[in-house]
Amino acid sequence: MSSRMIYIFVAISGFFLVAFGAFGAHVLSHMLSSEQLAWIHTGLQYQAWHTLAILGLGTAMQTRCNIWFYWSTASIALGIVLFSGSLYSLALSHLHFLVFITPIGGMFFLIGWLLMLIGALRLRNRASRHE
Repeated sequence: MSSRMIYIFVAISGFFLVAFGAFGAHVLSHMLSSEQLAWIHTGLQYQAWHTLAILGLGTAMQTRCNIWFYWSTASIALGIVLFSGSLYSLALSHLHFLVFITPIGGMFFLIGWLLMLIGALRLRNRASRHE
């Protein structure tokens, strides 16, 4: 995933966050239960924080190519789709089997953060070797 593709994903994710958040607040709040709205709220929160993480990774990858950051970005993006997407779908469709997909998305978030940590530690080690 190139920095360009990362920024495109971030832009789409950010647009969706604002649009779906507004739709939820103004339209869905009158149609869904408090539990369903909580699922949407949780999905939006996790999507927002992880979209910002991907934005940071894209910026870091422009200055330094790092395979760990690449895989971290891919993992976090997949986490957004699976975790937040399953919560949105669960709230809107009542397909209860989707509760089994949500933790898989959460695992991809954790894997992404771990890969980011490894990438950051490896950046530090490389920098110290050149000084």
